[in-house]
Amino acid sequence: MPRRTIVLLRHAKAEQPEQMSDSARGLTPRGHSDAAYAGRWLAEHDHWPQVVVCSPARRTRQTWQEASSAGPAPSVSYEPSLYAGSPGDLLAVVRQLDARHERLLIVGHNPTISDFSALLDPQGIDDTGLRTCGLAVHEFTGDWSQCRPETAALVTAYTARAASVG
Repeated sequence: MPRRTIVLLRHAKAEQPEQMSDSARGLTPRGHSDAAYAGRWLAEHDHWPQVVVCSPARRTRQTWQEASSAGPAPSVSYEPSLYAGSPGDLLAVVRQLDARHERLLIVGHNPTISDFSALLDPQGIDDTGLRTCGLAVHEFTGDWSQCRPETAALVTAYTARAASVG
């Protein structure tokens, strides 16, 4: 049975302008730096994705754009259901992945991304969920179509902060 990895990444710190739609909000300077550091962390810890599914919101696209400079270009798709969807919507995305891929990265928003992590492993992530630029790495054995609630153990969680480079 194949071993699969699902990496969840909450978008990095975003601007809070009053005169802008939520989906148009971009990253702050710190958000750009933290997202680049998240990419380095993924590459250094052997969690670099083969496929990325990202919310189409500006801040998630920018998070992936910054992170992506740390490794080879995977297949990327922008999924509208990741913007305002439910954990069940994220599970549906996972279950439809091509069997040839072993490592998936989902770039999304809270509370959905944290709730999805808890759905995969209720004992894994703490009650506060993922912070901005937080990563949760889950693993399970089987085909993507077999991924179900409580079947993907949280193996590590990390919050990327550029200030921690040293």
